[in-house]
Amino acid sequence: MLLAIDIGNTNITLGLYQGEQLGPRWRIATDPQRMPDEYGISLVNLLAFSGHSPAQVEAVVMASVVPPLTGTLVQAVQAYLGKKPLVVDSSVQTGVRVRYDDPSQVGADRIVDAAAVHKLYGGPACVVDFGTATTFDAITAEGDYLGGAIAPGIGIASEALFQRAAKLPKVDLQRPPSVIGRNTVHSMQSGLLFGYVGLVEGMVARFRAELGPQMKVIGTGGLAELIAQETPVIEIIAPWLTLDGLRIIWELNR
Repeated sequence: MLLAIDIGNTNITLGLYQGEQLGPRWRIATDPQRMPDEYGISLVNLLAFSGHSPAQVEAVVMASVVPPLTGTLVQAVQAYLGKKPLVVDSSVQTGVRVRYDDPSQVGADRIVDAAAVHKLYGGPACVVDFGTATTFDAITAEGDYLGGAIAPGIGIASEALFQRAAKLPKVDLQRPPSVIGRNTVHSMQSGLLFGYVGLVEGMVARFRAELGPQMKVIGTGGLAELIAQETPVIEIIAPWLTLDGLRIIWELNR
């Protein structure tokens, strides 16, 4: 089995593959203060909970946008699973030609997503990733990564409202009864949810103007389904897109 690990700013997402089939998957909190042993024990416990042992993990592939944690997880995997992970960086074959001004500035997760989209859905395509940041990535019909746009994530926006406005509370990110909120909580939920729907619709329209009318739109990340329920512009929901991309890249480098 292949263990894929995506180290993000808020969550670490993990998934076990048997061939091309994604089996158990998990999300754990990103915590740079945790030691390799703590993450190693977590890995072993997650595997055990799903009925698997470390010996069944034949290979590990990893992408990270949190440099201080990359080495920590590498140590954890080597010590507790006995494998040297393939870490996606500029030296790894991805099947994606990066046409950014400085390719080293592109987050590994964005390249991994592009690899998955090119292989699974084709292009041209726009990937909307609802993570700590809300990112928009452009992939050509040939599979080239052109670049994209980065906006604050919904969680960041919600937290900023709570921290910077004395009378505004923390709210759950869910659909309010109507767009016009009749209390503070519903007003905030409306602004957050429908405001980001408007952001997505506007950015997708601008990307389509540059990539062409055949552009596909793929939504991923924890809040993709919530946003997709409110707009038809997200055509495909792929919550585990980055894990799929990691599997594809691992296969290219076997």
